[in-house]
Amino acid sequence: MPAPINFQLGDVLRLRKPHPCGGHEWQVVRLGADIGIRCLTCQRRILIPRQKLAKRVKSITPASDQPASGP
Repeated sequence: MPAPINFQLGDVLRLRKPHPCGGHEWQVVRLGADIGIRCLTCQRRILIPRQKLAKRVKSITPASDQPASGP
């Protein structure tokens, strides 16, 4: 059994299939049994079960590796 993925708030996830808007990258905005993610292209927010999301993730960019956004 593979080790569970530890998601953190602010992580950017690249999923295997694109969102209908064409975006591949999502930001983690809520943690729990269901993970809340927001599309970085169209800003759509969805809740997806943790196990289902773990199967769909292609890569994770931790929040600490993100460039600072803001003034």
